[in-house]
Amino acid sequence: MAQEMEKLGGTSEEADEEMDMEVKEEDEEEEEEEEGASGSGGAVVMGLAAPAAGEDMGGRYFEQPGGIDGGGGDGLMQGVVMRRPRPKEEKERTKMRERHRRAITARILSGLRRHGSYNLRARADINEVIGALAREAGWAVLPDGTTFPSRSSASSSPQAPPATSSVAPAQIQPLRGVSPGGLGSVEYSPLKGVFTPAATSYDGRCRTSVMVGGHRERMLDSSPLAASCTDGVDGKQVTDIPSTHRMPEHDFAGTPYVPVYVMLPLGVINMKCELADPESLIKQLRILKSVNVDGVMVDCWWGIVEAHTPQEYCWHGYKRLFQTVRELKLKLQVVMSFHECGGNIGDDVCIPLPHWVAEIGRSNPEIFFTDREGRQNPECLSWGIDKERVLRGRTALEVYFDYMRGFRVEFDEFFEDGIISEIEVGLGPSGELRYPSYPVKYGWRYPGIGEFQCYDLYLMKSLRKAAEARGHSFWARGPDNAGSYNSQPHETGFFCGGGDYNSYYGRFFLNWYSQVLVDHADRVLSLAKLAFEGTCIAAKVSGIHWWYKTASHAAELTAGFYNPCNRDGYASIASMLKRHGAALKFTCAELRTLDQHEEFPEALADPEGLVWQVLNAAWDVCIPVASENSLPCHDRSGYNKILENSKPMSDPDGRHLATFTYLRLSPDLMESHNFLEFERFVKRMHGEAVLDLQS
Repeated sequence: MAQEMEKLGGTSEEADEEMDMEVKEEDEEEEEEEEGASGSGGAVVMGLAAPAAGEDMGGRYFEQPGGIDGGGGDGLMQGVVMRRPRPKEEKERTKMRERHRRAITARILSGLRRHGSYNLRARADINEVIGALAREAGWAVLPDGTTFPSRSSASSSPQAPPATSSVAPAQIQPLRGVSPGGLGSVEYSPLKGVFTPAATSYDGRCRTSVMVGGHRERMLDSSPLAASCTDGVDGKQVTDIPSTHRMPEHDFAGTPYVPVYVMLPLGVINMKCELADPESLIKQLRILKSVNVDGVMVDCWWGIVEAHTPQEYCWHGYKRLFQTVRELKLKLQVVMSFHECGGNIGDDVCIPLPHWVAEIGRSNPEIFFTDREGRQNPECLSWGIDKERVLRGRTALEVYFDYMRGFRVEFDEFFEDGIISEIEVGLGPSGELRYPSYPVKYGWRYPGIGEFQCYDLYLMKSLRKAAEARGHSFWARGPDNAGSYNSQPHETGFFCGGGDYNSYYGRFFLNWYSQVLVDHADRVLSLAKLAFEGTCIAAKVSGIHWWYKTASHAAELTAGFYNPCNRDGYASIASMLKRHGAALKFTCAELRTLDQHEEFPEALADPEGLVWQVLNAAWDVCIPVASENSLPCHDRSGYNKILENSKPMSDPDGRHLATFTYLRLSPDLMESHNFLEFERFVKRMHGEAVLDLQS
């Protein structure tokens, strides 16, 4: 064994002498501790803190009436345990085994320091060695020693490492062929205290046996963060994981059918209103059809269709696309996209607002949303001009209605045939009902709280009217202590605990700010209902999940959702949608709160709590609810979370999503292993049985 270690480390004479000195010092310390622990008559005190009544030193229970001293002691030995001294030969054998183990460990450490440049303390134990190797391989190692594949390593590796079993330290085999490049070149026996999943895809959660005092106490469904517990070996925190396990999945066979749509690429129609790559698109659509996808979603861009002259519309690229979709017997969800594309997360093309609108904006920049510093955002039109005739004699509402009515007339046959199943009405940036409070172009980075966007001429006029109607004209201003785009709530006087957001002025301002959002959606959807009578219409609400665990919910407030911890900011939106018979479409269906906590603990995000709140706000008023993922999703863990949100197993009323739209068709989705997972997901959304459910 020592020869094998020399192959790894090749320790020098100086390192051996240092190691021998350390072993000698530890042996002397052990002898002093044993001598100091010896009592009269050869009795040995095992510890100042005795185990619980009825438990011996190995963690096993036994009958012991009358307490630890059996009821007959004089009280001096309360809290200690007596046992006969070990034979001298046994003590010597134990010392030799321990000395041998330390020698092996010292040679491993010496080799790793010399050849691998690992930063390990002089008396590091074997768990620290494994931790260093795991970190080198890109794995996550928690402070308590729990080890598991990180998100990147788990997704890039086709097969996870084998699961571990618990072994005694004396059974640990030497490491051979250690390479600082990763664990792939290491041969080792499974080690207790290191968490590795079964040889299957890692789905973000595990089922662990919690060992307390040597006894199996309970089973926990937990994440890797919670997969640590106390074992009786050297007081270390370790886990005892079954050798073969995977988080069991729900069987959605026989559950309600939820249609699945796939978003087409943003640039499927180019700036000339032509189908960009028809051959490739047809091939991909046929593949989607082969796995029974129900349809596709496409953005109908205002900046392409009405690009140059007001009320002159160019539809021919969309007509060819719709004909292709109809030939393949797919359905269509169409987005009335009154915003620009480009500059936001996930945007891979640039589609600005119509040129004639941009010309008006250069002479009158107040038609765009404006922040406190006076920066205009040309991503979409300010809601302050909904009723202002500043767009070549038309109001913004009239422009939106003319566009929607023109679309309805042009594609009448597709409505009559039922090919167009839903119209999603764009209500703000990215087509979502929200203020553009976190623009990347102005330096916003997650998880900044964003800024209020109400400083254009027209919205400030609305604020003045509201303040005067309230009788406090000096309230006609935005907050001056709300921080900047990348501030955190506790850094501001407005959003911090007990901050001005909950003052008389703060409540007035936030109520006005959020009501402007609701009123805009109310007006546009009333016109959409007229234009698309008989067709389902939907509004998309953005999932602002960061800072959800704080009292103020600052990021939601700047986006227009008046949803602090003491108020439901989505009930009024759901009630407004109810009046128009519109569906509510919500994002971030695939996100798990635990994952957000691991990656951005400072964000205090809770996407699961937010999804639960919004879905129930909509279901409480009995409107259809649809959803989509906010980020690309190709792993089974994300799909499982979408399924859990789509068909809540614990809902006594059996409520479920009306549709789900997958973001988005891409080369990554078409890769064989990704597409197989997607096909499996579609089947489960349709309520079909799959054969490889985890047990």
